[in-house]
Amino acid sequence: MDRSQWDPTFARRFSAREDELKWLYCELYHNNQKAWDYFCAMLYTAYQNRPEPLRQMDLAREARPDWYKGHDMTGMLMYVNAFAGTLRGVKEKLPYIADCGVNYLHLMPLLESPAGRSDGGYAVSDFRRVQPELGTMEDLYDLSQSCHERGIAVCLDFVMNHTSEDHEWARRARAGEKDYQDRYFFYDGWDIPNAYEQTVPQVFPTTAPGNFTWCEEAGKVVMTTFYPYQWDLNYANPTVFNDMTDNMLFLCNHGVDIVRLDAVPYIWKALGTTCRNLRQVHTLTRMMRIVTEIVCPGTLLLGEVVMEPSKVVPYFGTVEKPECHMLYNVTTMASLWHTVATKDTRLLRHQLEQVFALPGQYTFLNYLRCHDDIGWGLDYDFLARFGQREVPHKKYLNDYLTGKWPGSPARGELYNDDPRLGDARLCGTTASLCGIEAALRGEADLSLALRRDQMLHAFMFTLSGVPVLYSGDEIAQENDYGYHGDPLRREDSRYLHRGKMDWQKAEKRHQDHTVENAVFSAIRRQESLRAEHPVFDSAADTWLLNIQNDQVLGIGRYYRGEKLLALFNFSDVEHAVPLMDPSPFIDLWTGEEKSAELVRLAPGGFLWLLQTY
Repeated sequence: MDRSQWDPTFARRFSAREDELKWLYCELYHNNQKAWDYFCAMLYTAYQNRPEPLRQMDLAREARPDWYKGHDMTGMLMYVNAFAGTLRGVKEKLPYIADCGVNYLHLMPLLESPAGRSDGGYAVSDFRRVQPELGTMEDLYDLSQSCHERGIAVCLDFVMNHTSEDHEWARRARAGEKDYQDRYFFYDGWDIPNAYEQTVPQVFPTTAPGNFTWCEEAGKVVMTTFYPYQWDLNYANPTVFNDMTDNMLFLCNHGVDIVRLDAVPYIWKALGTTCRNLRQVHTLTRMMRIVTEIVCPGTLLLGEVVMEPSKVVPYFGTVEKPECHMLYNVTTMASLWHTVATKDTRLLRHQLEQVFALPGQYTFLNYLRCHDDIGWGLDYDFLARFGQREVPHKKYLNDYLTGKWPGSPARGELYNDDPRLGDARLCGTTASLCGIEAALRGEADLSLALRRDQMLHAFMFTLSGVPVLYSGDEIAQENDYGYHGDPLRREDSRYLHRGKMDWQKAEKRHQDHTVENAVFSAIRRQESLRAEHPVFDSAADTWLLNIQNDQVLGIGRYYRGEKLLALFNFSDVEHAVPLMDPSPFIDLWTGEEKSAELVRLAPGGFLWLLQTY
């Protein structure tokens, strides 16, 4: 179509960004004008296909681009099948989701993928079809519209690094079609793959060693960074970028508000490098940000970058040229469970110092648990100052959080255990890791376990950004050991915390004197207080309190005449904390007036002390 016939809104957005977008595209793809022309036409087609309700939402969000940065956002992450069986089932449960105070719903991978070879849905065989037992694309759009009517934004994973070996492109590549082999990394022999292996780390050295797999049908070697059934896409081929961007926009046009870019650091490969975080990755991410600003500006990009802070932060881009709208605060999550196990806050303080020093416009997702394991990617150089060595320290953390350490109330399981390297990771629900499971079996102190659960959630709500609950955590759902009997799941201990939603437990959330009510009501009150007080806004100044106690963490916040002192006791004993502030504070939890000169923290407890000016 001639550009003069473009819709004025699309033309306005495109012309404002065309120079940079074309520069980036043509630099990456060597001035391939044919590919560029196809790309532009594809963007306009995606805009034309965007339903009118979503276009209206785009206009509203364009007018308020910081719509997701308030202090009233609470997310929830869930597997559709585990939560409600189908997408229609999730729609029926929207009143429950709203009762949880949730206005950001992350649906875990639900696109078509082969049974037994899906890596939890991360091996997509069709980006335009929902897994049949979960529903249809029409069901997804219907659910998203119902969510939007309730003010709930919808997040969905976009698995962009690879496809399933069952994807049409992979099938045609196996059959010998060169155009489709060029969408992946195919080699006639092992010379080049072996050269890659010299510099590319292994993601799963015990369960899926190596980065390449022999494809018998094609008679060639194919790159498979994650699992042999997940074939890496070659983004040096503009056809891959064009078609995958089209797939992403197809999902956006079905009501997806937040696109979670899965494994984004891995998407560009180059011989002689680690194939991680390469410059071209940021070019691709920046182009995807521009694309959404043109076609669907109501959409956010969430980058999944599970690495140390120095590698994570660049995915925000710059103020002038932003990339992802939001990133995961993964290091804080790992450091938090380290602190639960050690009762020593020094590493967490050290990590938070780095987070608090970042520009305020950066938005992190904060969470206690996610669908994946807890990896111990900690700052071992810092820990070495206190005599801690990496391998024995990891062993202690895992022993404590699996309940092997004497007196530990935690109940988790190891994932990807490599005894030789001592590099196992950890699985478990929040309730089970906090000790609630053990306490209900008479093996730990229930009141302490409940306070610890509440304290950790309060910590999450204290941080700037978007707090995200794992579905079931709001009712203290415990580990699901039934996965051991499932032949398709028993080798993957992550299913320990991916159990089906216990709706009988959910019914108890409003019943007094139940564990479910204790956890649910605490989380809801924390959400309400956070939404009520401006001091929790992402624009607030934040700092660490110097309280001279390594078992207690203190965070200060200030914004628009409100000052908050937040204290978290990671130990199993009461602590008296001198804050040396004679001014009176209000205990947000109880409403009582308190002096902050000396405050007492219950074992595993927290305080939110508010002062207004």
